[in-house]
Amino acid sequence: MAKRRKDKVQDETLVNVVEVKDSAQEYFEKNKTMITTVITALVLIVGAFVVYKFFIKEPAEQQAKMAIYKAEQQFARDSFALALENPGGGFEGFLDIIDNYKGTQTSNLAKLYAGISYLNLGRYDDAISYYEAHSANSLYSKIMKNGGLGDAYAELGDKEKAASYYDKAISAGSDDLMTPYFLFKGGLLAKNMENNAKAVEYFNRIKSDYPNSNEANNVDILIAKLSK
Repeated sequence: MAKRRKDKVQDETLVNVVEVKDSAQEYFEKNKTMITTVITALVLIVGAFVVYKFFIKEPAEQQAKMAIYKAEQQFARDSFALALENPGGGFEGFLDIIDNYKGTQTSNLAKLYAGISYLNLGRYDDAISYYEAHSANSLYSKIMKNGGLGDAYAELGDKEKAASYYDKAISAGSDDLMTPYFLFKGGLLAKNMENNAKAVEYFNRIKSDYPNSNEANNVDILIAKLSK
């Protein structure tokens, strides 16, 4: 009796498997064109990604890294106009790097360089444009981008926007060099806007969190004046 029940279960299982197999085959026959099209499309997408990554993007990135070398040299010398457009030796400036190597990390970096360069040249609207175009992916670039936007808006007289970008630079994370620098700038701007409480808060943060920074040497006098 038990054997017959077992045989019955096995037969039912076999029937179910056959039915599923037949059903799958029937479905494939009915939708063969659609399935083949989807598979072909997936193969093409994967193939296109491989070609882009290994035959287009990677070589372009390496070329961009070599091309930006001279512009970075001029930037280090504070020759910002040359770094932007004509670093010499047949090399491309930051603006050409941005246009000629789109989609590369080096092109994105060149946007940050361009923002800083234009800020130092007093072309604040251009600085804002390139700062905003830069995708900040690291702590350092986030601080530089937002702090630079704060500087540009401060120069244009938009104190509210400048203050908001200094806040973003400060809250982006902690860097022993850049964070106290923008805390100090943010504090001075708050003082200028007669927001003494915020100014004292920023100066106290420099004193407590970055006591060895250059900015810490100047905050005691400022705190004393603002706390009267």
